[in-house]
Amino acid sequence: MLTAAAEVFAASGVDAPVRQITARAGVGAGTLYRHFPQRSDLIAAVFRHEVDACADAAPAFAAQYDPADALARWLRRFAGFIATKRGLSAALHSGDPAYGSLPSYFQDRFIPVLGGLLDAAAAAGQIRGDADPMDLLRAVANLALPVGDENDDHAQRMVVLLMDGLRYGAGAE
Repeated sequence: MLTAAAEVFAASGVDAPVRQITARAGVGAGTLYRHFPQRSDLIAAVFRHEVDACADAAPAFAAQYDPADALARWLRRFAGFIATKRGLSAALHSGDPAYGSLPSYFQDRFIPVLGGLLDAAAAAGQIRGDADPMDLLRAVANLALPVGDENDDHAQRMVVLLMDGLRYGAGAE
């Protein structure tokens, strides 16, 4: 249900009719409401699910690629995550108390993951060692904001430039 809801939210926004979500998930409305009595419950669950999927990609990248490449791949994955969450942004910043714990959930999941990737790349001498995980999360999130009629390629190009900046001066410390 969470995957179906995420797809519907991405395509139609968080106010999409429940019947679209249930049809995509192949369940009845009763099943959806049993698990998520309020729309805010579903939105929060989708957000957490998507945060977890993005955070959980980091160890797989770290196991498969050299540290700087793993970092770059994860930053591109994170930029994609941010870009697809545009539809959730209004709901998440609405002041609804149902979403109050989500910013800390975001930070609690992403800061350690990104910190580990940064530490590994810095230890390997592939990037500079002074990057702060929260600063980098904010930078990528800002880079992933839509610019005019640009598509997600813009954010991906900006992450490449950001990685070039992280590589500048590597090993000189």
